[in-house]
Amino acid sequence: MVSKLDQLKAFTTVVADTGDFAALARLKPVDATTNPSLLLKAAALPAYAPLLDNSIAHCAGDLSLACDRFAVAVGQEILKLIPGRISTEVDARLSFDSQAMQRRAERLIDLYEQAGIGRERVLIKVAATWEGIRAAEQLERAGIQTNLTLLFSFAQAVACADAGVFLISPFVGRIYDWYKKAEGRDYVGAQDPGVQSVTRIYRYFKANGYDTLVMGASFRNLEQIEQLAGCDRLTISPELLQQLAEDRGLLERKLSPEQAGEARQELTEKAFRWAFNEDAMATEKLAEGIRLFARDQEKLEALLATKAKA
Repeated sequence: MVSKLDQLKAFTTVVADTGDFAALARLKPVDATTNPSLLLKAAALPAYAPLLDNSIAHCAGDLSLACDRFAVAVGQEILKLIPGRISTEVDARLSFDSQAMQRRAERLIDLYEQAGIGRERVLIKVAATWEGIRAAEQLERAGIQTNLTLLFSFAQAVACADAGVFLISPFVGRIYDWYKKAEGRDYVGAQDPGVQSVTRIYRYFKANGYDTLVMGASFRNLEQIEQLAGCDRLTISPELLQQLAEDRGLLERKLSPEQAGEARQELTEKAFRWAFNEDAMATEKLAEGIRLFARDQEKLEALLATKAKA
C-alpha cells in the first residue's frame, strides 16, 4: 500500500510548515509556509548566511526592511523547490493596525515582484485580529491574496470568510494544548478540541458556499492530521510529514464538501469582539501567539543588527 502521505495528497493539498530546503526537496509538498519563528531558526544556519548578508546590504540600516528582504529571499529559494505558493508573514507587532499591515504586505509583494516572483505565487500572512481581517479584505480587493493566521475561534473564521480572504489557518495543536492544560486530560481522535474546531469551520464554509479555503495548522501528532484528512489544505512540519511518508496504513477521508454545516451567520464588529471575548481559549492563544511571533521578530532584527556591525 502507498504511504499515508501519498493517500493524504489524493484529497488534501499538503503544505510544508518549514523553511528547511532539504526537507522540502525530500517531501515534495505543493505549498510552504514560514513565520518569524521559522525564519529565526533558519537565520542561525550556515546555509542561510548569504541570504542574511544580502538582506543587510540592501536595507540602508532599516532592520524591518532587512527582515522583510530576508523573508522574501527565503521564500524565493523555497519557491524553486515547490510548484505552488509560499506564505510570508507580516510583522506581528502590526497586528492591531490595519493600515500598517496593508503597507507591509504591499512591501513584501513589491520585494517578491522585484525578484521576479509574481503575486500569484505568494500568500501574505496576517494575524486574524479584527484589524488584520479588515487589512486582508482590502488586500484581497487589490489582488493580493492572504492567509489569516493565529486563528483559534469560530468567530474569527466567520469574519474571515465574510471578508473574502483566500485562506485561513486554524491552529489545531495550540487549541489542543490549551484544553489539555485547562481540563487536565488528554484528547484523542474526533474528541480533540482542535480537530473539532477545524471540522466545524470546514463544514460551515462548505455548507454556505464560501470560497475561503481552510488549512489546518500547528499539529501535535499524526492522529490530528488523520482526523482532518480531506480538509482543503493541511500545513505540516517536516517531522510529521516524514512519519506520514513512512506509514503504510490505510488513511480514511474524514472531511468532504457535501457534509452538513451550520446556517450562515454574519458578525458586526461589536458581535465579533464579544464572541471572541467570550472564548477564553481563543483570547489567550491569540495574544500569546502575537507576543511569541513579535519576540522572534525582535530576535531576528537583533541578529541582523549584529551582523550589520560585524
